[in-house]
Amino acid sequence: MAFGALLLGATAISAAPILVRLSEVGPVSTAFWRMSFALPFFWSWMLSKSPTPRTTLELPRQAGFGWVLLTGLFFAADLTAWHWSLHFTTVVNSLILANCAPIFVTLGAWLFFRQPVTPTFLLGLTIAIVGAILLVGAGFDLNQQNWFGDLLAVLTAIFYASYILSIKQARHYFPTATVLGWSGLVASGCLLGIAFLSGEIFWATTLLGWLVLISLALIAQVGGQSLITYALAHLPAPFSSVTLLLQPVLATIFAWLILSESIGLGQAVGGVIVLSGIFLARQGSDV
Repeated sequence: MAFGALLLGATAISAAPILVRLSEVGPVSTAFWRMSFALPFFWSWMLSKSPTPRTTLELPRQAGFGWVLLTGLFFAADLTAWHWSLHFTTVVNSLILANCAPIFVTLGAWLFFRQPVTPTFLLGLTIAIVGAILLVGAGFDLNQQNWFGDLLAVLTAIFYASYILSIKQARHYFPTATVLGWSGLVASGCLLGIAFLSGEIFWATTLLGWLVLISLALIAQVGGQSLITYALAHLPAPFSSVTLLLQPVLATIFAWLILSESIGLGQAVGGVIVLSGIFLARQGSDV
């Protein structure tokens, strides 16, 4: 059941790049509205599971709540770094470097939480990342002009890995709704400050613009992140991060269906390789 939830969560967040491209507001503002429109759902869910509202408000005093706060901080940092990287380097560089997150998840899980890693899993991880690189396509180019954007893309991978590991730890203490409700509040506050400081467009000007932001919140955040957070309580973090490499595969399919973007032979082969790597990683994990 947890693996199925992870797959559904990966499918839901795969719609995010399409909706971000359709957004009328700035990149960090888009991330803020994504978090903010999701908060009422998470807090309603959280309060419905709590004996009293006071119990919910007293949660910050409980052991393990620091992991919830870190989850929100890392998610805000992840979205900010990735969106900014797209302004300072090529889209190809940003996507390839950001999709290296499973490497940092595996390294972090092994270094900090002593989670064992099998050779079969490492082989699957390598194959999946190679497939993700092929899927993104040609054009990867490291040069001095793009160094700042490339660095931001690498930081995106590190922040996303930290986000995954933080959720994993937070779920030892709190249910899904609590983790997403409080971490979403933290992330929204951070993103709001960054959006205003960056001076980007903050308000959508049409009904369609607001519908895009609401859809992003409901599909990617309420649907996708809820399923992923639930799954991380039952699955190893390294394996989960590799499985989330389904995102670029599905995003490519959605771009073909919705935006009429073509899929080349290299992308199709890359998608198959990603799926093969995920299958092999699962064989090497205790799932």
